[in-house]
Amino acid sequence: MALNRIKAHSRAFAHIAAFHPELTALRRELHAHPELGFEEHYTSRRVVETLKVCGVDDVHTGIGRTGVVATIKGRGQGTRMIGLRADMDALPMAEANEFAWKSTKPGLMHGCGHDGHTAMLIGAARYLAETRNFDGTAVLIFQPGEEGFAGAKAMIEDGLFERFPVQSVFAMHNWPQMRPGSIGINPGPMMASADRITIEISGKGGHGAHPYQTVDPVLVAAHIITAVQSIVSRNIRPIDSAVISLCAMQAGDLGAFSVIPGKATLVGTVRTFNPEVQAMVERRLNEVCSGVALGLGASAHVKYERIYPATINTRDEARFAADVAQKLVGHEHVDRAMDPSMGAEDFSFMLQVKPGAYLRLGQGAENGIGSCFLHNSRYDFNDEVLPLGAALHASLIEHGLPLQTA
Repeated sequence: MALNRIKAHSRAFAHIAAFHPELTALRRELHAHPELGFEEHYTSRRVVETLKVCGVDDVHTGIGRTGVVATIKGRGQGTRMIGLRADMDALPMAEANEFAWKSTKPGLMHGCGHDGHTAMLIGAARYLAETRNFDGTAVLIFQPGEEGFAGAKAMIEDGLFERFPVQSVFAMHNWPQMRPGSIGINPGPMMASADRITIEISGKGGHGAHPYQTVDPVLVAAHIITAVQSIVSRNIRPIDSAVISLCAMQAGDLGAFSVIPGKATLVGTVRTFNPEVQAMVERRLNEVCSGVALGLGASAHVKYERIYPATINTRDEARFAADVAQKLVGHEHVDRAMDPSMGAEDFSFMLQVKPGAYLRLGQGAENGIGSCFLHNSRYDFNDEVLPLGAALHASLIEHGLPLQTA
């Protein structure tokens, strides 16, 4: 899609569009050099180099191991701070694309668009440093390890918000299901919590020809897989939301077709928005798994790990972000009541500490149809939305920290 099809009404967008080719080159460079969580050494180095060229005031490295934070002071004398966050890490997956900027690292890929997120925040940094049309300090947070490593938590534990006491913090994620030029948000849950469950089933192994002499953990696992699906349908209110998915099973040896194993392990995930629902699911999983196993002569132990909390926007900040987005692209291109996703996002840790909001930036084909979704081996970030995403970041600063008029 051509850039002139993406309409935005702001000086920030027009200004940033002038260096769109440079942002595209940077984004594609990062795409070609993907790195996993806490291994973003090349990415962090390039971010630091580019931020210095942009003319930011200060660059701080090594926060949360490979995280980078830059600060830009506005033209006023205000002391308020607003944070903007972009994630930098890639995924452990092989890329199936064939374009010139495809991954140069086998088994690693920017399959979620964090290369684009990083480039957009760099674009905002350059604009804000060149114009400084705000009163206060912009804090630009380049975060490592979003993809399962809780990099946001690591930065917080490393003193992120003590060193940079922002009043609010914002982040955005590209969304292939929305067309370019559109923005989505809601004043509540945006992403679910992500919990890992491991169910270890102990039985009694033996010969497959004599199952009566065994306690078959594979059979027990099959009953548990079916039984746990009743938890959501019969324990959670229909107006609430929860997902339980058992995604992997390990038992026995594929080469031993007549051997009943002594143990079986199930691994899966639980997704919820409400902490009370989350606690309910955890309790019922323990009860159901233990009860089913006991009824079949076996035992089951549930290990429940709370990985990421739900990403929940604070109401005032979500309304503010939606207003800013509306000024940028028009009310018809802003969804203020976007459906939340059962995916998870570790920006949630920042929202547990500071008020803020998480937005979605459309980047798919027209009407979002025909685009590769996130975590797909043929996914690629749509470079045409780079100026819009950067302008949205910058506008959050300019509207959140306005210059005082005489």
